[in-house]
Parts: sequence; C-alpha cells; structure tokens
Amino acid sequence: MRQYTSGELRRDSVEVSVKDLHFHDLRHEGTSRLFEAGFAIEQVSLVTGHKDWKMLRRYTHIRPEALHRLAASRGPSPLGDLAAE
Repeated sequence: MRQYTSGELRRDSVEVSVKDLHFHDLRHEGTSRLFEAGFAIEQVSLVTGHKDWKMLRRYTHIRPEALHRLAASRGPSPLGDLAAE
C-alpha cells in the first residue's frame, strides 16, 4: 500500500481550501471519533499506540452532541435522576 506524504496532504488541502492541516491533526480527529463511537480506552490505545491514559487524553476532543448520543444509546443512567441535575 502506497503511503500518503505530508507534501501531498498539504497540496490536496490547498486544492480544497483547507488551511493549516497536518497529519497530526488527523491523529487527534481519529482518536476522538473512536471514543465517540463508544470504544474503550484500551481499544483506542491499541489503534493509536499510546501506552498510558495521560498521553491519550491529550488527543481526545469529544463533541458534546456525540457524548449525548453515546449516553442515550447506553440506556438509563445507574444514577437515576441525579444524572439530569
């Protein structure tokens, strides 16, 4: 499989009017989306290669609407009405 280079990413980003995009940005994005999809810390770390939660946490930027969707898909909170307060 051919690798996509940073030069190609830069060129293609300019072509579609995306400014200041780097491969590292994609790592942050991918990590966040895995958490939003409901994957556990251990599962995400297998994909990203992170060894500890402190470093992995730096890559996590979960959108509030995704967190609400994930919570709703898991059913009622064990805290009952306290979770709504």
